[in-house]
Amino acid sequence: MAITTQNPTPPTAAKHAGANVTRPGDKIFAGLSRGSGILLLVVMASIAIFLTIRAINAISKDHGNFLTTFEWNANANPPVFGIAVLAYGTIVSSIIAMAIAVPIAVGIALFISHYAPRRLASPLSYIVDLLAAVPSIIYGLWGALFLVPHLTGLNMWLDEYLGWTVVFEKEDPQGAARSIFTVGILLAIMILPIITNVSREVFRQVPRMHEEAALALGATRWETIRMSVLPFARSGIISASMLGLGRALGETMAVATVLSAAPILSVHILDPVGGTFSQNIVAKFGEANEFGRDALIASGLVLFVITLLVNGAARAIIAKRKEYSGANA
Repeated sequence: MAITTQNPTPPTAAKHAGANVTRPGDKIFAGLSRGSGILLLVVMASIAIFLTIRAINAISKDHGNFLTTFEWNANANPPVFGIAVLAYGTIVSSIIAMAIAVPIAVGIALFISHYAPRRLASPLSYIVDLLAAVPSIIYGLWGALFLVPHLTGLNMWLDEYLGWTVVFEKEDPQGAARSIFTVGILLAIMILPIITNVSREVFRQVPRMHEEAALALGATRWETIRMSVLPFARSGIISASMLGLGRALGETMAVATVLSAAPILSVHILDPVGGTFSQNIVAKFGEANEFGRDALIASGLVLFVITLLVNGAARAIIAKRKEYSGANA
Protein backbone atom coordinates (compact mmCIF):
# COMPACT_ATOMS: atom_id res chain seq x y z
CA MET A 1 0.00 0.00 0.00
CA ALA A 2 1.54 3.23 -1.11
CA ILE A 3 1.53 6.10 1.33
CA THR A 4 1.39 9.55 -0.21
CA THR A 5 2.65 12.51 1.70
CA GLN A 6 1.64 16.10 0.95
CA ASN A 7 4.56 18.44 0.62
CA PRO A 8 4.35 21.38 3.01
CA THR A 9 3.93 24.83 1.54
CA PRO A 10 7.32 26.38 0.90
CA PRO A 11 8.16 29.27 3.26
CA THR A 12 8.57 31.66 0.32
CA ALA A 13 5.11 30.87 -1.04
CA ALA A 14 3.59 31.27 2.40
CA LYS A 15 5.31 34.62 2.75
CA HIS A 16 3.90 35.89 -0.57
CA ALA A 17 0.45 34.54 0.30
CA GLY A 18 0.53 36.48 3.59
CA ALA A 19 1.58 39.61 1.82
CA ASN A 20 -1.64 39.61 -0.22
CA VAL A 21 -3.84 39.50 2.87
CA THR A 22 -5.43 42.88 3.61
CA ARG A 23 -5.65 43.58 7.30
CA PRO A 24 -8.63 45.45 8.82
CA GLY A 25 -6.39 48.33 9.82
CA ASP A 26 -5.24 48.79 6.23
CA LYS A 27 -8.84 48.87 5.01
CA ILE A 28 -9.81 51.45 7.64
CA PHE A 29 -6.82 53.64 6.87
CA ALA A 30 -7.44 53.43 3.12
CA GLY A 31 -11.09 54.33 3.62
CA LEU A 32 -10.24 57.31 5.84
CA SER A 33 -7.65 58.55 3.37
CA ARG A 34 -10.03 58.22 0.44
CA GLY A 35 -12.80 59.90 2.42
CA SER A 36 -10.54 62.80 3.36
CA GLY A 37 -9.64 63.38 -0.27
CA ILE A 38 -13.29 63.24 -1.34
CA LEU A 39 -14.28 65.59 1.50
CA LEU A 40 -11.70 68.14 0.34
CA LEU A 41 -13.10 68.04 -3.20
CA VAL A 42 -16.65 68.42 -1.87
CA VAL A 43 -15.68 71.45 0.23
CA MET A 44 -13.89 73.10 -2.70
CA ALA A 45 -16.84 72.41 -5.00
CA SER A 46 -19.29 73.77 -2.42
CA ILE A 47 -17.30 76.99 -2.07
CA ALA A 48 -17.06 77.41 -5.84
CA ILE A 49 -20.80 76.78 -6.34
CA PHE A 50 -21.79 79.19 -3.56
CA LEU A 51 -19.53 81.95 -4.87
CA THR A 52 -20.66 81.41 -8.47
CA ILE A 53 -24.39 81.55 -7.70
CA ARG A 54 -24.10 84.73 -5.63
CA ALA A 55 -21.71 86.30 -8.12
CA ILE A 56 -24.02 85.67 -11.10
CA ASN A 57 -26.87 87.32 -9.23
CA ALA A 58 -24.78 90.46 -8.69
CA ILE A 59 -23.03 90.69 -12.06
CA SER A 60 -26.30 90.28 -13.97
CA LYS A 61 -27.62 93.49 -12.39
CA ASP A 62 -24.39 95.51 -12.64
CA HIS A 63 -24.76 98.67 -14.75
CA GLY A 64 -21.00 98.91 -15.20
CA ASN A 65 -18.46 96.54 -16.69
CA PHE A 66 -17.49 94.18 -13.91
CA LEU A 67 -13.96 93.70 -15.27
CA THR A 68 -13.06 97.27 -16.29
CA THR A 69 -15.08 99.66 -14.08
CA PHE A 70 -13.00 101.52 -11.48
CA GLU A 71 -15.90 102.59 -9.24
CA TRP A 72 -17.37 100.39 -6.52
CA ASN A 73 -20.87 101.54 -5.59
CA ALA A 74 -22.97 98.41 -5.30
CA ASN A 75 -25.52 100.11 -3.00
CA ALA A 76 -26.42 102.76 -5.58
CA ASN A 77 -29.54 102.71 -7.72
CA PRO A 78 -28.63 101.50 -10.30
CA PRO A 79 -25.58 99.63 -8.91
CA VAL A 80 -22.24 100.29 -10.58
CA PHE A 81 -19.14 98.34 -9.57
CA GLY A 82 -16.06 96.74 -11.05
CA ILE A 83 -12.83 95.02 -10.06
CA ALA A 84 -10.25 96.80 -12.25
CA VAL A 85 -8.67 98.77 -9.38
CA LEU A 86 -8.94 95.86 -6.94
CA ALA A 87 -7.33 93.32 -9.27
CA TYR A 88 -4.51 95.71 -10.13
CA GLY A 89 -3.81 96.55 -6.47
CA THR A 90 -3.92 92.92 -5.37
CA ILE A 91 -1.55 91.70 -8.07
CA VAL A 92 0.91 94.62 -7.84
CA SER A 93 1.17 94.52 -4.03
CA SER A 94 1.70 90.74 -4.14
CA ILE A 95 4.42 91.08 -6.79
CA ILE A 96 6.21 93.69 -4.67
CA ALA A 97 5.93 91.45 -1.62
CA MET A 98 7.30 88.42 -3.47
CA ALA A 99 10.17 90.40 -5.03
CA ILE A 100 11.26 91.50 -1.56
CA ALA A 101 10.47 88.42 0.51
CA VAL A 102 11.65 85.48 -1.61
CA PRO A 103 15.38 86.42 -1.92
CA ILE A 104 15.58 87.43 1.74
CA ALA A 105 13.74 84.31 2.92
CA VAL A 106 15.94 81.98 0.87
CA GLY A 107 19.04 83.76 2.19
CA ILE A 108 17.86 83.40 5.80
CA ALA A 109 17.05 79.73 5.24
CA LEU A 110 20.50 79.09 3.75
CA PHE A 111 22.18 80.91 6.62
CA ILE A 112 20.29 78.88 9.23
CA SER A 113 20.84 75.52 7.52
CA HIS A 114 24.39 75.88 6.15
CA TYR A 115 26.26 78.81 7.65
CA ALA A 116 25.11 79.62 11.18
CA PRO A 117 26.63 77.67 14.11
CA ARG A 118 24.17 75.51 16.01
CA ARG A 119 24.03 77.85 19.02
CA LEU A 120 22.89 80.65 16.72
CA ALA A 121 20.77 78.65 14.27
CA SER A 122 18.35 77.35 16.91
CA PRO A 123 17.42 80.76 18.41
CA LEU A 124 17.16 82.29 14.94
CA SER A 125 14.81 79.52 13.80
CA TYR A 126 12.72 80.08 16.91
CA ILE A 127 12.45 83.81 16.18
CA VAL A 128 11.35 83.14 12.60
CA ASP A 129 8.70 80.73 13.90
CA LEU A 130 7.44 83.42 16.28
CA LEU A 131 7.05 85.89 13.41
CA ALA A 132 4.70 83.43 11.71
CA ALA A 133 2.50 83.39 14.83
CA VAL A 134 1.97 87.17 15.02
CA PRO A 135 -1.70 88.04 14.22
CA SER A 136 -2.45 90.07 11.11
CA ILE A 137 -3.98 92.95 13.03
CA ILE A 138 -0.73 93.38 14.97
CA TYR A 139 1.16 93.67 11.71
CA GLY A 140 -1.42 96.18 10.54
CA LEU A 141 -1.10 98.35 13.66
CA TRP A 142 2.69 98.23 13.43
CA GLY A 143 2.52 99.14 9.77
CA ALA A 144 0.17 102.08 10.35
CA LEU A 145 1.90 103.50 13.41
CA PHE A 146 5.56 102.75 12.64
CA LEU A 147 6.13 101.72 9.03
CA VAL A 148 4.05 104.42 7.34
CA PRO A 149 5.74 107.39 9.12
CA HIS A 150 9.24 105.99 8.60
CA LEU A 151 8.75 105.37 4.86
CA THR A 152 8.23 109.05 4.04
CA GLY A 153 11.96 109.61 3.61
CA LEU A 154 12.31 106.54 1.39
CA ASN A 155 9.40 107.70 -0.75
CA MET A 156 11.03 111.12 -1.21
CA TRP A 157 14.32 109.48 -2.19
CA LEU A 158 12.63 107.14 -4.67
CA ASP A 159 10.66 110.02 -6.17
CA GLU A 160 13.80 112.17 -6.53
CA TYR A 161 16.15 109.59 -8.01
CA LEU A 162 13.81 107.03 -9.62
CA GLY A 163 10.83 109.19 -10.45
CA TRP A 164 11.89 109.15 -14.10
CA THR A 165 10.71 105.54 -14.26
CA VAL A 166 7.13 106.78 -13.70
CA VAL A 167 6.53 103.83 -11.37
CA PHE A 168 8.22 105.63 -8.44
CA GLU A 169 6.90 109.06 -9.29
CA LYS A 170 4.74 110.58 -6.55
CA GLU A 171 2.42 113.57 -6.77
CA ASP A 172 3.05 114.64 -3.15
CA PRO A 173 6.52 113.39 -2.08
CA GLN A 174 5.93 114.47 1.54
CA GLY A 175 2.49 112.89 1.81
CA ALA A 176 1.70 109.89 3.99
CA ALA A 177 3.12 106.61 2.70
CA ARG A 178 -0.24 104.81 2.64
CA SER A 179 0.31 103.30 -0.76
CA ILE A 180 0.50 100.00 -2.64
CA PHE A 181 4.28 100.11 -2.18
CA THR A 182 3.92 100.25 1.60
CA VAL A 183 1.41 97.43 1.48
CA GLY A 184 3.89 95.36 -0.55
CA ILE A 185 6.62 95.91 2.06
CA LEU A 186 4.27 94.97 4.89
CA LEU A 187 3.11 91.83 3.07
CA ALA A 188 6.75 90.88 2.43
CA ILE A 189 7.41 90.98 6.18
CA MET A 190 4.31 88.90 6.84
CA ILE A 191 5.09 86.13 4.33
CA LEU A 192 8.80 86.02 5.17
CA PRO A 193 8.44 83.40 7.97
CA ILE A 194 6.37 81.04 5.78
CA ILE A 195 8.85 80.99 2.91
CA THR A 196 11.83 80.82 5.28
CA ASN A 197 10.53 77.88 7.31
CA VAL A 198 9.58 75.73 4.32
CA SER A 199 12.81 76.53 2.46
CA ARG A 200 14.88 75.77 5.54
CA GLU A 201 13.33 72.32 5.89
CA VAL A 202 13.87 71.63 2.19
CA PHE A 203 17.55 72.63 2.44
CA ARG A 204 17.98 70.23 5.34
CA GLN A 205 16.70 67.36 3.19
CA VAL A 206 19.51 67.73 0.65
CA PRO A 207 21.57 64.49 0.70
CA ARG A 208 24.79 65.10 2.57
CA MET A 209 26.79 63.09 0.03
CA HIS A 210 25.86 65.59 -2.72
CA GLU A 211 27.49 68.41 -0.79
CA GLU A 212 30.47 66.31 0.27
CA ALA A 213 31.06 65.24 -3.34
CA ALA A 214 31.09 68.87 -4.51
CA LEU A 215 33.47 69.87 -1.72
CA ALA A 216 35.73 66.91 -2.52
CA LEU A 217 35.99 68.15 -6.11
CA GLY A 218 37.28 71.49 -4.86
CA ALA A 219 34.07 73.55 -4.94
CA THR A 220 33.74 76.48 -2.57
CA ARG A 221 30.86 76.74 -0.10
CA TRP A 222 28.85 78.97 -2.47
CA GLU A 223 29.58 76.75 -5.47
CA THR A 224 28.40 73.74 -3.47
CA ILE A 225 25.15 75.51 -2.62
CA ARG A 226 24.67 76.70 -6.20
CA MET A 227 25.37 73.29 -7.81
CA SER A 228 24.08 70.85 -5.18
CA VAL A 229 21.66 72.51 -2.78
CA LEU A 230 19.63 74.94 -4.89
CA PRO A 231 18.92 72.51 -7.79
CA PHE A 232 17.74 69.87 -5.32
CA ALA A 233 15.54 72.36 -3.45
CA ARG A 234 14.12 74.21 -6.47
CA SER A 235 10.69 72.58 -6.26
CA GLY A 236 10.53 73.19 -2.53
CA ILE A 237 11.42 76.86 -2.93
CA ILE A 238 8.68 77.27 -5.55
CA SER A 239 6.18 75.59 -3.24
CA ALA A 240 7.22 77.81 -0.32
CA SER A 241 6.90 80.90 -2.50
CA MET A 242 3.39 79.89 -3.58
CA LEU A 243 2.36 79.45 0.05
CA GLY A 244 3.61 82.94 0.78
CA LEU A 245 1.89 84.32 -2.31
CA GLY A 246 -1.39 82.75 -1.21
CA ARG A 247 -1.24 84.69 2.05
CA ALA A 248 -0.22 87.89 0.29
CA LEU A 249 -3.18 87.65 -2.10
CA GLY A 250 -5.71 87.09 0.65
CA GLU A 251 -4.39 89.30 3.45
CA THR A 252 -7.13 91.55 4.83
CA MET A 253 -6.71 93.36 8.13
CA ALA A 254 -3.12 94.49 7.71
CA VAL A 255 -3.84 95.90 4.24
CA ALA A 256 -7.05 97.60 5.38
CA THR A 257 -5.18 99.25 8.26
CA VAL A 258 -2.34 100.62 6.14
CA LEU A 259 -3.77 101.42 2.69
CA SER A 260 -5.62 104.64 1.85
CA ALA A 261 -8.05 103.07 -0.58
CA ALA A 262 -9.35 105.12 -3.51
CA PRO A 263 -11.01 103.98 -6.76
CA ILE A 264 -8.10 105.18 -8.88
CA LEU A 265 -5.88 102.95 -10.99
CA SER A 266 -2.41 104.46 -11.07
CA VAL A 267 0.97 103.14 -12.15
CA HIS A 268 2.54 105.37 -9.48
CA ILE A 269 2.87 102.83 -6.69
CA LEU A 270 3.86 105.52 -4.15
CA ASP A 271 0.55 107.41 -4.41
CA PRO A 272 -2.08 106.74 -1.69
CA VAL A 273 -4.65 105.26 -4.08
CA GLY A 274 -5.83 101.84 -5.18
CA GLY A 275 -7.21 98.89 -3.29
CA THR A 276 -7.22 95.10 -3.00
CA PHE A 277 -9.94 92.48 -3.04
CA SER A 278 -9.63 91.57 0.63
CA GLN A 279 -9.35 95.19 1.79
CA ASN A 280 -12.42 96.17 -0.21
CA ILE A 281 -14.47 93.30 1.21
CA VAL A 282 -13.66 94.10 4.82
CA ALA A 283 -14.21 97.83 4.26
CA LYS A 284 -17.55 97.55 2.43
CA PHE A 285 -19.15 94.52 4.05
CA GLY A 286 -20.53 96.30 7.12
CA GLU A 287 -22.42 98.93 5.13
CA ALA A 288 -23.49 96.66 2.27
CA ASN A 289 -27.09 95.59 1.72
CA GLU A 290 -28.07 92.14 0.45
CA PHE A 291 -27.16 92.97 -3.14
CA GLY A 292 -23.95 94.70 -2.03
CA ARG A 293 -22.86 91.54 -0.26
CA ASP A 294 -23.49 89.58 -3.46
CA ALA A 295 -21.26 92.06 -5.30
CA LEU A 296 -18.51 91.59 -2.71
CA ILE A 297 -18.89 87.83 -3.05
CA ALA A 298 -18.43 88.28 -6.81
CA SER A 299 -15.09 89.98 -6.15
CA GLY A 300 -14.24 87.14 -3.79
CA LEU A 301 -14.91 84.69 -6.60
CA VAL A 302 -12.34 86.48 -8.76
CA LEU A 303 -9.79 86.25 -5.94
CA PHE A 304 -10.65 82.56 -5.57
CA VAL A 305 -10.03 81.98 -9.29
CA ILE A 306 -6.75 83.95 -9.21
CA THR A 307 -5.53 81.83 -6.30
CA LEU A 308 -6.41 78.60 -8.11
CA LEU A 309 -4.64 79.77 -11.27
CA VAL A 310 -1.52 80.75 -9.32
CA ASN A 311 -1.36 77.40 -7.54
CA GLY A 312 -2.03 75.55 -10.78
CA ALA A 313 0.81 77.42 -12.48
CA ALA A 314 3.11 76.57 -9.59
CA ARG A 315 2.23 72.89 -9.84
CA ALA A 316 2.91 72.98 -13.58
CA ILE A 317 6.32 74.58 -13.03
CA ILE A 318 7.23 72.02 -10.40
CA ALA A 319 6.13 69.12 -12.63
CA LYS A 320 8.06 70.53 -15.58
CA ARG A 321 11.27 70.84 -13.60
CA LYS A 322 10.89 67.65 -11.64
CA GLU A 323 13.36 65.73 -13.76
CA TYR A 324 16.03 68.32 -12.97
CA SER A 325 15.47 68.15 -9.24
CA GLY A 326 17.48 65.97 -6.90
CA ALA A 327 14.23 64.83 -5.37
CA ASN A 328 14.25 61.83 -7.69
CA ALA A 329 17.81 60.85 -6.94
